[in-house]
Amino acid sequence: PPDLSEVAGQGEARLALEIAAAGGHHLMMVGPPGSGKTMLAERLPGLLPPLSDDEALEVTAIHSLDHVRRGVNGLIRRPPYERPHHSASTASIIGGGTGIPRPGAASRAHRGVLFLDEAPEFDKRVLDALRQPLESGELVLHRSAGTAAYPARFQLVLAANPCPCGKAAGKGISCECTPMARRRYFGRLSGPLLDRVDIQLQVNRVQLAQLSDSEPREGTVQVAARVQVARDTARERLRPFGLVHNADLTGRILRGPLRLPPADTALLDRAMGLGSLTARGYDRVLRLAWTVADLRGRDRPGAEDVGLALTLRQRGEGQ
Repeated sequence: PPDLSEVAGQGEARLALEIAAAGGHHLMMVGPPGSGKTMLAERLPGLLPPLSDDEALEVTAIHSLDHVRRGVNGLIRRPPYERPHHSASTASIIGGGTGIPRPGAASRAHRGVLFLDEAPEFDKRVLDALRQPLESGELVLHRSAGTAAYPARFQLVLAANPCPCGKAAGKGISCECTPMARRRYFGRLSGPLLDRVDIQLQVNRVQLAQLSDSEPREGTVQVAARVQVARDTARERLRPFGLVHNADLTGRILRGPLRLPPADTALLDRAMGLGSLTARGYDRVLRLAWTVADLRGRDRPGAEDVGLALTLRQRGEGQ
């Protein structure tokens, strides 16, 4: 399987990937072609813990219904990874077909990762259809031959170019896209969909010095071990609320039982007061801050953890 040690440079993106894995957060990466977005996404499943017995049964049952692929041999123990092409139909991603509807890529990604490369190129109906499983973790398909409900609790990873031509990175002097074209490009990603994506990150091209760096890089095994510890910590803390991941935390809990002291949220309070952060954005940053604290072995986030969480929403400002 792809190993994280193969990713040169991209320190911030690697950290974002680790935080996404530890907290169950959805992730969007925006950067020019060749910046490593796909390479990073392919390594997320390896950072996730192995499936439990119950989870393995769920995933194996779904994949056994896929009549296009080969039969399943034994229990699937690793989180699945699905990467549909941007030309894929709604039925192939959400599910459908003749007779009783069969699971699509979203259900096959249950307990794993659904990666949409060049996300703004997907049909808007496909993107909007993903809102149902992101909210409920389930897809209900109605067809003339009957109705089928399939689980679809996945981590969503979106990748996009900075503009339609992909050349707007850095100073963007070679980009010829008009402001209207750029707005139209990102406008295909609806607000309700992005509302569920906690981490929205800019990814830049790797520099030559980073490629030739001979320093050893952490691999998947080392990072996955930290992710497992952080997940165990979060599970214990969230058990009274009936939750598993920090990504599932609600504003009511974040501003109630898990409320942080004003000194630790001063940066967020100031951003909200200036209008650069909405209430939804405020909560998303706090969810990330709890995951950062779990990875650092802290009982609760401090001001430093909150600051790091805020930087992981570089494209989410004002949302």
